[in-house]
Amino acid sequence: MNNKESKSKILWTLFKSMFVLSACTFGGGFVIVSLMKKKFVEELNWIDEEEMLDITAITQSSPGPLPVNASVIIGYRMCGITGSLVAILGTIIPPMVIISVISLFYTQFRTNKYIAIALQVMRAGVAAVIFDVVINLTKNVAKTKRILYISMMIISFIATYLFGISAMLIILICLGIGVMDLLISVNYTLS
Repeated sequence: MNNKESKSKILWTLFKSMFVLSACTFGGGFVIVSLMKKKFVEELNWIDEEEMLDITAITQSSPGPLPVNASVIIGYRMCGITGSLVAILGTIIPPMVIISVISLFYTQFRTNKYIAIALQVMRAGVAAVIFDVVINLTKNVAKTKRILYISMMIISFIATYLFGISAMLIILICLGIGVMDLLISVNYTLS
């Protein structure tokens, strides 16, 4: 298989994967993170677990929907700008079609008791998937064995959950601490 066929195959797999993940993901960005990890880390072996953690951190702290942000990064990682565009298309087509159909029948959806029950049941599944993501992200932070990172994770949770501090403020503070940690370690290495 030559390089052009290989790239075409990767692009098709990227589009197909993002399309299916996006079409089957209910409950927001964190749900798709777990599914992306299973697809791109465990099944396709395109990225490693630590890189997926980095992608999650970048996409969560960037403006815009998490699945689209992740698509940009994963697509670019695999096939440059073309990969990003293909991944974005695969990600945005399913919700765009689904929301368009729902908007046509909004009144009927809103008042239908069966749809209300189905949505309630889906929330339980979404909560379980988000819980899985939290556990995996926590394990990855704990694997670093860095007291600074583990402390930042615990303090960030307390600040958000108990004190209602904005997630964006916490992310910016953690970014500042991370930059300072990097500068200190670089200066220490150079000394």
